[in-house]
Amino acid sequence: MAAMSLDLPRRLRDAGLAALMALFLAVPFIGLRTVADGSGLSVVTRWDGVVAAVAVVFLGRLLLGFASDALAGWRARRPARARAPASADAAGRAARIFGIVAILFALALPFMPFSSTNVMNWGLLVLTYILLATGLNVTVGLAGLLDLGFVAFYAIGAYACGILAPILGLGFLPMMVISGLVAAAFAVVLSLPILRLRGDYLAIVTLGFGEITRIVITNWQSLTGGPNGLRIPVNPSLPGLSFERRSPDGMLNFYELTGLRYSGELKLTAYYYIFLAIVLLAIWAVWKLRRLPIGRSWEALREDEIACRSLGINPTASKVSAYATGAMLGGLAGCFFAARQGFVSPESFTFIESALILAIVVLGGMGSQIGVVIAASFIVLLPEMAREFADYRMLVFGAAMILIMVWRPGGLLSTREPALRLSDKRQPPPGASPSLSTGATP
Repeated sequence: MAAMSLDLPRRLRDAGLAALMALFLAVPFIGLRTVADGSGLSVVTRWDGVVAAVAVVFLGRLLLGFASDALAGWRARRPARARAPASADAAGRAARIFGIVAILFALALPFMPFSSTNVMNWGLLVLTYILLATGLNVTVGLAGLLDLGFVAFYAIGAYACGILAPILGLGFLPMMVISGLVAAAFAVVLSLPILRLRGDYLAIVTLGFGEITRIVITNWQSLTGGPNGLRIPVNPSLPGLSFERRSPDGMLNFYELTGLRYSGELKLTAYYYIFLAIVLLAIWAVWKLRRLPIGRSWEALREDEIACRSLGINPTASKVSAYATGAMLGGLAGCFFAARQGFVSPESFTFIESALILAIVVLGGMGSQIGVVIAASFIVLLPEMAREFADYRMLVFGAAMILIMVWRPGGLLSTREPALRLSDKRQPPPGASPSLSTGATP
């Protein structure tokens, strides 16, 4: 076995450059500090902090370089069979097992020993982002259409619920469907002119659409309430069954029906199960769509649009359908968010929401539904759990994101499972060559 090769001069030079850059940044940010005294502000130096920061960066960069060399040597010494990537079958089985375990955990979460009101609120927040990321995953991950303004459909769904519910007088579930359809209609109208664009140009236009939507909501006070927000008159419920303390006219009260005592935690649990069922239904619907011709056309469009045209696939229809499907899921999430909060305002639909949803899709592995679930749980829960770090929690969050992207640059689950596989069981027709012995499964 060959000895591990360490390029010490190169690593020392690399660590020295990193330390120099750290020195350049540490002098103003750490070394100088303004202190208020009786005569005004005075500058106090903290050179010991600068030295400590530079030393930490130098040693950290040096150790990271040694670790990188050691890892590269270990990978080079591994036998070829061990370096072979895991098969798609194994990845698919692992994803399915994880999906079953995740569903069982989600169903049992309200009955866990650590379950509380905070845990249920976190669960609802995670489910909201899973549904949003599932919608954006259709647009970005499956169809390859970069969308930086996805929060617009989230906002349209929320405001459609608040504006149309008093007019139509419908319950929660019908309003969810209507909100999703309204968001999909906006997506269709928007997509027809802009989907001629590609790549960065499409991203810029969708980013503008998201900001225009927020500005219109903020300024159209007669319809949306403007900065004061809009009250949502519906609460999450089942058809004919309310989970509020006082049920609306014509609806049964869950607590009178079951004899249970009303509590906020019990109401949250009911909301949680309603939304969990909706999210699972949405994930199942997307999973089924991927196996239909429309879903296969999305993935083909993502891989090569010119090849799609040559095969007779209509790129415009595929793009519009993907854009509308993703927007509809965003509208569903917006309606649930609005009904649960009982109030919506433009501050809930800023660009950072679009960036967060896109980060979930990229981090989970574009096109991977299980990856979206894992990434949404990670991205939503990590800042909440890091609240003890106060002002540094976003720094911890950013560092964790960087580490994951270094470790898994293609996303947590970057392995794409094909929607169709060639069957090994089909026998070659008489006279056919062995290369034609397989065909697409129906």
